[in-house]
Parts: sequence; C-alpha cells; structure tokens
Amino acid sequence: MGQSKTPLLDQVRVPADLRRLPPSQLRQLAEELRQETIDAVSVTGGHLGAGLGVVELTVAIHYVFNTPADRLIWDVGHQCYPHKIITGRRDRIRTLRMGGGLSGFTKRAESEYDPFGAAHSSTSISAGLGMAVARDKAGARNNVIAVIGDGALSAGMAYEAMNNAGALASRLVVILNDNDMSIAPPVGALSAYLSRLISSKSYRGLRDIGRQVAEHLPRPLLNAARRAEEYARGMVTGGTLFEELGFYYVGPIDGHNLDHLVPILENVRDDPHGGPVLIHCVTQKGKGYAPAEASADKLHAVTKFDVITGTQAKPKANAPSYTRVFAESLVKEAQKDERVLAVTAAMPSGTGLDLFEKAFPDRMYDVAIAEQHAVTFAAGLAAEGYKPFCAIYSTFLQRAYDQVVHDVCIQNLPVRFAIDRAGLVGSDGATHAGAFDVAYLGCLPNMVLMAAADEAELVHMVATCAAYDAGPIAVRYPRGEGVGVDMPEQGVPLEIGKGRVLRQGSKIAILSLGTRLAEAMKAAEDLAARGLSTTVADARFAKPLDEDLVRRLVADHEVLITIEEGSIGGFGSFVLHFLAHEGLLDHGCKVRPMVLPDQFQDHDSPYKQYEEAGLNARHIVATALKALGIDTAGSATARA
Repeated sequence: MGQSKTPLLDQVRVPADLRRLPPSQLRQLAEELRQETIDAVSVTGGHLGAGLGVVELTVAIHYVFNTPADRLIWDVGHQCYPHKIITGRRDRIRTLRMGGGLSGFTKRAESEYDPFGAAHSSTSISAGLGMAVARDKAGARNNVIAVIGDGALSAGMAYEAMNNAGALASRLVVILNDNDMSIAPPVGALSAYLSRLISSKSYRGLRDIGRQVAEHLPRPLLNAARRAEEYARGMVTGGTLFEELGFYYVGPIDGHNLDHLVPILENVRDDPHGGPVLIHCVTQKGKGYAPAEASADKLHAVTKFDVITGTQAKPKANAPSYTRVFAESLVKEAQKDERVLAVTAAMPSGTGLDLFEKAFPDRMYDVAIAEQHAVTFAAGLAAEGYKPFCAIYSTFLQRAYDQVVHDVCIQNLPVRFAIDRAGLVGSDGATHAGAFDVAYLGCLPNMVLMAAADEAELVHMVATCAAYDAGPIAVRYPRGEGVGVDMPEQGVPLEIGKGRVLRQGSKIAILSLGTRLAEAMKAAEDLAARGLSTTVADARFAKPLDEDLVRRLVADHEVLITIEEGSIGGFGSFVLHFLAHEGLLDHGCKVRPMVLPDQFQDHDSPYKQYEEAGLNARHIVATALKALGIDTAGSATARA
C-alpha cells in the first residue's frame, strides 16, 4: 500500500486532535485539507471555490477555539466542506449532496459542530448574537464565532444584527471573510502587525485605562477622545463603519497566513474586556487550485470534475434549462418594449439574467443580497410606468413576503415575479426547495399566478407577464432542463385565468399545475391501457382559477385528481374551496388533491425526491384506481 498523501490530516478526526499539533505543522495540515476538499468535490460536485478560500481560516478557528463548546456558525454554509472534513465527517465527505449523504450546508441534525443550520445568507450574526445572549443568561463562558462573507454583508439583516450586538455589548466574534477585495486595501506585513497589536491584551488594557481616565473628563472632551481613538485606528485599518455599530474592529489581515491568523484569534479569545469584535480577513476564493483561481466565478458551484484539468463533467442536455428559456424570452420581450427591466438579488447567473445583462446592461439591476429591497425597488419602478421583472428563487422570495404583500399587492402595482427553483431541487435539499410559493402568493388579493408546464409554456408566460399591466403577476418554473418540446419563435400572451385540455377522456380527469404535466400524461396512458378513459388538463393559472374548466371536469368525470409541485394550501386547496363553495362536492365526483408531503425533504436526485413525495405517474395511477375502488395491490406494486 502506497504512502498516504495526507499523513497529518489522517491524524485529525475531530478538532481536539488538531489542537494537539504544534503550530509549525498547521500549514502542512491546511495544504492537505485543501487537497482533500478538491478531491472530494471532484467526486460529488458541489460548492468548491468558497471552501478553498477558507481552508486556513477553518484550521485556525478550530485550532484556537474549543469547538464544539465554542459555537462556530458559517454564514450560508456553502464554504463548510473543509469544516466537515475535520469535524468527524471525513469518512462521509464523498456522499455530499447525495441521497442519504451529507448536506451541502451546515445542519444541526448532522453534527454537534454545526450549531446553526444555514443555506440562505446573512443569518449568522443574528443567530450568533442569540447564542451569545443565551450564554450570558446561563452564566457560561464559551465563545461564539460567526463567519460571514462580504457578499452576505450586503444584506440588511447583517447590519440589523450588528447594530443590536453593539447595543447589547455581548461577547461575540464576527469574522468578515472578504474575498472580493471590495472593502480591504492590500494586506501586508504592516497591516498584520497593527492588527496583532490592536487585538492584544496590552493594547486593550491601555485603552481601558485611557477610557477610565477619559470618563472623568467633561462629556464633550470624553466624546472627542473616544472618537479620536476610534478614527485613528479606523484611518489605519479601515474599520470605522464597524466601530460606529459598536464592534471593536481588527484588520484587515491575510486570511491565508496562519502565522497572522492564529495569534490574532488567540488575542481575541483571551480578551478579558468583552463586547463584540469584528476581525476582517482578506481571502481568495478558489485559493490553491489553479483552475478555480483562473475561473471567473472561482468555480463557485461545480459538477463532478477532473482534478488535474478542472474540466467539469457536463451531461448532454436534451432540452434547454427553464432558467435559460426565461432569460432568452425576457430578452425578446425587452427588444420589443424598452420599459422592460430586470431586477435580481445577487443571482444574475442563477436566474439567467447574466444573458439579459449582456443584451441590455443599462436595464439590469443586481441589488445584492437584498430581496426585500429588490421587491420594493421593483414596486417603485412599476409605479413610474416601467415593467420590472423581479427574478428571485422561490425560497429567496420568502424573505421579501411583507414587501410583496404591502408594497406590491395592496397598491396593485404591476411587478412581474419570475420564480425560479419552484418545486423540489435535488441536491440542494430542503433549504432551496420551492414548495410554498403557490400557497403564499395565491392567498394575496390582486395577484395573478401562473405555473409553466413545459419550456414552451414558459415562453408564452413571460410574454403574458410583459403584456399584463393590471397588477402583480408571477410565473413559477423549476430548476433543470425542460422536456424537449418544440419551441415557439415568439411568446404569445395567454388569456388570463384560462387553462387547456391536452387529452380528452370520460372517466378520470387529471388537472395539473406546473411540470407534473408530463407525469400526468404518462399516467393517462397507463390508465387508458386499463380501459379507464382519462382527461388531462393543464390549469396554467393557480389564480385566477379557470372555474369553467374545473366545473366541466367535475361534471363529466367520476374522479378529479389535482396535482402540483407545491405544499398543502396551494392549487389543490383553491380548487377544493371553489368546489365546496359552489356545492359541487355535494354529490357525484370524487376529488383527490396530490401535493408535496407535509415535511422538509432531504436532498436526493429530483426523480427520487418526487418518488418519495408520491407525485410520479405511478402514484397518479394508484390514486385514481383507489378513488374508483379498484384493487391496486397487483398493478400498482408491480410497477414500483
């Protein structure tokens, strides 16, 4: 057997093992950890660049602080793979984002070293402050450390938390992982020396004595002295903003230099003075892996790849992705109408709007990680006669719900919502699964809500959004590729609130909202083969509901099945409410709604997730047969 490529890392199963190493070996350990991260992600795919940027920081934090008693919170969590490797999960690291394997984010249920689950950005300081206050109330002494990126610091929630932390003055360590160089000047030896000096006990002690002396000065002199000291440090190190929020600022420091990181973290750990501290680390996303360093997005999210070349294994797509279809359709609408604008919250490539930006750079607005602002900003544009398309993932739009209700719907402003990642999302799991948008938008007065059944329908729905000026309108569509239908040259606006019948039958009716339509068609074939004549209809609109279509389906069939890629309280509930209200449930047709289960589903392949959810063709068949009282034991289980 050959010699191990990671001899030091092999000795580190948990951080306690790491803390037994001499400081001189930490650099080698970091290098081995970087190689293991690259190798693992080459097998599984996932987020790579962010993790490579925090390898040294991960090692330094676990070396200096007593995790898990000291709480370590990673903001978002897509940079946590190195953390997972050295916290007892190395033996499972090649199961990342796979069914039954490790989550791609931090997860409380997975490890005691993950004190707070994440996946959406800018929550770490709030959660950390909550833990710090809980610690103070319990009379404990452990540290709380939140690591947040400069991108995540573009969200208002981070500043709300810092403002509150400054006021409460609880001991909290925030590490700003700045990999954009957007804030920091070049980091050199002088900066490192000054950071080490101002984080030291002796400096903090002198500062404390100075403060005590200054307390006896008249208030104007006291305030002047305090500001002079803060601004003197701010001019040298750039931390005045954080000082104003009540944080003691240290930095900027080189986040890849363990000789700088370790002593500064030790100074902060041993500080007797308390209060919130912000350590500003400058790092390089993708650090130490040439293909990542050379890539524009630093290989932020990757499929499986070749470690030597960095070439990613891209499966051949049979159809364009819904995201791309949306973006190309929006470009066509924008060519016809100069009032069409695009708004996104730090996800230009994720929503496809990077394509729109190439075509219309002056009509695209990336507002950073600020979904609440994005929605109200779009409302302001709409109020002035423009046609803003607000492209936000389903689960990210949840963060702006009040703004959708208050600033858009109450004022009936024609903001267009393009809701990507609707339905289950595979390897990103529960945190990114768009299960709730039909329920949370469909209950709002003035909202028009569509779901695309395939990529051609999405083209027409983008055109419908562009043409509709009477109020807010939304279209939801899933992650991944379309189904391979013929694509229209141009989108044609749909009649609002009208569905379509794709297959006419007489006994069973399947009314689908969204991309379960293909499974509904398969189920109809199966049922027809059993001698059960089946109608398949595409609702197109969850709101307003096509009441004439629903009325016809109930009147002409023994069974009506509704199916959607959403939670309870959505489309099926709207249909049932209408039927009950109209007295159409009083006799005759049996109605069976099919929705996502009332649970947060773990990551897996999309097909397996829908299999687990009971929303594939065989489940539709079984639902129909059961409603008709036909024994399914033979047929349904044989097809499993």
